[in-house]
Amino acid sequence: MSNATQQMIFVNLPVRDLEVSKAFFAALGYTFNPTFTDEKAACMIISDSIFVMLLVETFFAQFTTQPISDARRQTEVITCLSAESRKAVDVLVDTALKAGAREPQPARDYGFMYQRGFQDLDGHLWEIAHMEGEPG
Repeated sequence: MSNATQQMIFVNLPVRDLEVSKAFFAALGYTFNPTFTDEKAACMIISDSIFVMLLVETFFAQFTTQPISDARRQTEVITCLSAESRKAVDVLVDTALKAGAREPQPARDYGFMYQRGFQDLDGHLWEIAHMEGEPG
C-alpha cells in the first residue's frame, strides 16, 4: 500500500434519533460536513482524515445482512481518540457527561497514558486518551 496518499477512516454508527445524536456531538464541539449529511445520515468531522457517519438505524441496516447490535447492551467496538493533554481528556469527557453521556468506568492512569471514556446516547463506547510524548 502506498504512503503517498493519506488514508481516511469513516466509522459508521447506527443511531436511533439522528437530530438528538447530532446535537449531542455538536455539544462536544464536533461539526458536520453538510455535503454528506441529510435526514438519514450525518458526517461528523473528527479531523482531516477521521469521520464518523451517524446513520439512522434503518439506513444503517441497508449496509449489512447481520443484525444491528444494541450498543446499550453489548459492546462491539470501542472508538478511541487521542487528546493533546490530560486536561483535554477531562474537558471532552466532562462535556460529554453534561450532554447526557455516562461514564462506564473511572479514569485510568497508566503513567505513560491517561484515559477516560464515555458511552454516548446510543450506547457507543468512546475512549479519549493522552499518551506521554504526544504534543501538548
